[in-house]
Amino acid sequence: MPAHTEPLSILTREFWGRFANPSPAALGKTILSLLVLAESLICIFWIFTLSGLGDGYAVMAAVPYVYLIVSYTSLFIFYRYRRFEYFTFTQLVMLLVMPFFMQWAIGGFAASSGVAIWAILSPVGALMILGTRQSTSWFLLFIGLAFLSWYLNPYFASNALPIPESIKSAFFLMNITGTASILYGVLRYFQSQKERVMHSLELEQDRSNKLLLNILPVAVAERLKQNDMRIADHYDSVTVMFADLVNFTQISAKMPPTQLIDLLSQVFLRFDQLAEKYQVEKIKTIGDAYMVISGAPTPCTNHAERIAAMALDMQIALKEVAAKTGIDMKMRIGINSGPVVAGVIGSTKFSYDLWGDTVNMASRMEDTCIPDAIQVTAETQNILQTQYQFTERVGVMVKGKGVINTFILQKKH
Repeated sequence: MPAHTEPLSILTREFWGRFANPSPAALGKTILSLLVLAESLICIFWIFTLSGLGDGYAVMAAVPYVYLIVSYTSLFIFYRYRRFEYFTFTQLVMLLVMPFFMQWAIGGFAASSGVAIWAILSPVGALMILGTRQSTSWFLLFIGLAFLSWYLNPYFASNALPIPESIKSAFFLMNITGTASILYGVLRYFQSQKERVMHSLELEQDRSNKLLLNILPVAVAERLKQNDMRIADHYDSVTVMFADLVNFTQISAKMPPTQLIDLLSQVFLRFDQLAEKYQVEKIKTIGDAYMVISGAPTPCTNHAERIAAMALDMQIALKEVAAKTGIDMKMRIGINSGPVVAGVIGSTKFSYDLWGDTVNMASRMEDTCIPDAIQVTAETQNILQTQYQFTERVGVMVKGKGVINTFILQKKH
């Protein structure tokens, strides 16, 4: 293999191996490989073109040769000792000074068709590899060398060897289209990476939003996204329901973990579908207990009716799951209506919860309920008495309340 083509082979493998799906660490190597590959190709063009003009143009042709030699050395050090920082610095220096040396050797701006424009690849490469802060010095060096070339241009032009117009025109076309193509290619590559990142961010944001909506009510999640971090609201009238599977601890003790999770998933999936159907808000599940509210965080006037209809459908759903699985399951349901305070607690693991005597009484209704029944307080029965049939339970001992009368929800009138 010819000496001047060997580094191109190495750079080509390096570039294409990292281009498609680069890691953050490989991104700088990919960009630098692209720039060096382009500069090496143009150096070969300069060598063959200038060497063909005669022996007097050997000095001009020597400049790109020196670049290729330095590339050999830096590539060897990089691959042998993994000194990427040395390789980066060396290549950025060569990308910066070699085009200016070429311009000076050929005879200034006009004779070289402004070949120094290729030096812009150095600060561009530094910007993409080293970042904005470290690239500033490379750009200032480029500007300084450009002004130095402008100042010394009369001297270089007076000592210029004649260059055929056809070659000068070819140089001009190559300098304009070559640098433009490389800059466009690099910027296009970065733009494609940016689009991939933005698409990934959108997917992650959608996933986060879905997760947030699985944890919190929609209205509460929207307030949190607007940086409303202290959510505590009072509701004058809501209906709270607790549901709990009877003797589920004993049932679960006879099941392997996967079967237990599958069973609970089937039950709670049906309950979640009913919550969505009746537009009530699921607050949480604790083990085999299920808690919902109607009237918060979105107020409504028929909150008790929604909960009552859902509770009756929950009994039907549980019987269907029991028949499907062959496991005898019963449930207690407790319902109460009244005022509550609702809000978000926690700073990292958010939780929307309810507080107040209304919540405590709904829980007591579930605790003292008989299996396969729906027990409600007098407050809830008073709201629903014209729409549903009830059976009164007399003398129910309720913790913190003493002996009270409760009501068993039967069916709709």
